[in-house]
Amino acid sequence: MIWVSNASKKFSDINALNNVSINIEEGKVFGLIGTNGAGKSTLLRLIAGVLSLDDGVIEVDGEPIFENEKMKRNIFFMSDDHYYLPGSTPKEMAGFYKNMYHNFNMEQFKKLLDTFMLSDSRKINTFSKGMKKQLLVALGLSSMAKYLLCDETFDGLDPIVRQATKSLFIAQMEERNLTPVIASHNLRELEDICDDIGMLHHGGIVLNDSLDDMKLKLCKIQCVFRNADDLAKLKERIKVLNETGRGSLFTLTVRGTFDECKDIIKEMQPIFFEALPLSLEEIYISETEVIGYDIRSKIL
Repeated sequence: MIWVSNASKKFSDINALNNVSINIEEGKVFGLIGTNGAGKSTLLRLIAGVLSLDDGVIEVDGEPIFENEKMKRNIFFMSDDHYYLPGSTPKEMAGFYKNMYHNFNMEQFKKLLDTFMLSDSRKINTFSKGMKKQLLVALGLSSMAKYLLCDETFDGLDPIVRQATKSLFIAQMEERNLTPVIASHNLRELEDICDDIGMLHHGGIVLNDSLDDMKLKLCKIQCVFRNADDLAKLKERIKVLNETGRGSLFTLTVRGTFDECKDIIKEMQPIFFEALPLSLEEIYISETEVIGYDIRSKIL
């Protein structure tokens, strides 16, 4: 387990993280989402032991991670701007990482290169962005590290490779209890793979819960009211986080389950109402608007 308690980090006068507390359970996919500059990359670097905390505690399997060489072998950090040795080839980078990760599986690395159709002798500086990301996935999985920290790892991968990468993650989770932690702006990419979600905003945690529980705590309702003031009356009794309207048809994202809301709506005798599925992207938009992050109101 990765345990983060009241973690804080400043860069000059910028609060990158402010009293962040999350638990990342073993054998699950943890998705880290947040607004631009929310502190996702900083948090991953702290968990990887690349940066030191200003305050708080981060432990991996019960041990502090910073300057702990033994525990760092359990973590592979896949940064968005990953560094490769100048003029190196995939084969040479595999040898480099084998010196740090004693269980590095060279046979698996070769198989993954074949899967991604990458040459082990071609210079990495001639690779495209997507090819470099594929190589990083191959190195990370072959390191046999218990925790894989992925910072925008799917960015730059084509749809087929993205799905292949997810399948590889799931396979290794089943084989050796791999725990991926994935930070991404692409919420749709996370929705079909993540078990738990942590949402950051301005350096603080907004939500930390299972994806299923998040969806249970919010619901989306589509309805047509009989009277013009019925929506205002409904909002006095139900917490409406987001609303859109097209003619007489309203779509509402509300706090609470559909079962909790439907009796109140029925009392108003609407012409029509039904529950709709709620996506991670809609949860994200609703929760960030509640805390005052609504850039749409400034540009529309």
